[in-house]
Amino acid sequence: MFGTVSLVTGGASGLGRATVERFVKQGGKVVLCDLPVTKGSELAKELGEDTCIYAPVNVTKESEVQSALQIAKEKFGRLDNVVNCAGIGVAFKTYNFKKKQAHNLDDFSRVLQVNAIGTFNVIRLAVSLIDENPPDENGQRGVIVNTASIAAYEGQMGQAAYSASKGAIVGMTLPIARDLASQGIRVCTIAPGLFKTPLLGDLPEKVTTFLAKSIPFPQRLGDPDEFAKLAQSIIENPMLNGEVIRLDGALRMQP
Repeated sequence: MFGTVSLVTGGASGLGRATVERFVKQGGKVVLCDLPVTKGSELAKELGEDTCIYAPVNVTKESEVQSALQIAKEKFGRLDNVVNCAGIGVAFKTYNFKKKQAHNLDDFSRVLQVNAIGTFNVIRLAVSLIDENPPDENGQRGVIVNTASIAAYEGQMGQAAYSASKGAIVGMTLPIARDLASQGIRVCTIAPGLFKTPLLGDLPEKVTTFLAKSIPFPQRLGDPDEFAKLAQSIIENPMLNGEVIRLDGALRMQP
């Protein structure tokens, strides 16, 4: 990681924050992208703005992503890696028969817009800057790491929107890797299981304990730094490309 420049979306909390912190600790430089309502600016100052700079970004907005890329170029002179962690979720069944209420279509669209389209938006714009890098000894110019979920494979009740969005990220991984192979840009996706993130942080302790016991081994929620370690490993291993890697302690969610 030493000396490389990464752009991390959703970098102010959860898996994204752990990735930002690990990359900086390993000697990398990071453009931390997240919404203005987050603590992204405070985190960047805490880590040191010579190695981490905050860019307010809604991943669905082309102009905001372009501004973050311009910051990377002006501040650090290049961009080597992108880690897409920005994402949202809703919990609602396709149809609530007790309330006679269908899933809100705007909610479904919003989850797809942020998770799937937002991920693609960042990739399609970032690769133009990564392409300016001279290739290394392997012909590589950069790496893209996306975040899916095991919900892409074993979505639970009420996860139609979230599972669809994460399934889209899984599905786009290989074709984008093939699209970018000629320029030496690799693409992989991590599909995390149950992790200690804000998404689960508000649950009662007995609920998180129950969830942890459903994981074969280790029987605990994942540490966000374990996600960050895998992101680092993907970046450092030139043979990893076009792959989706489950990071879930052998968990297979049951209905």
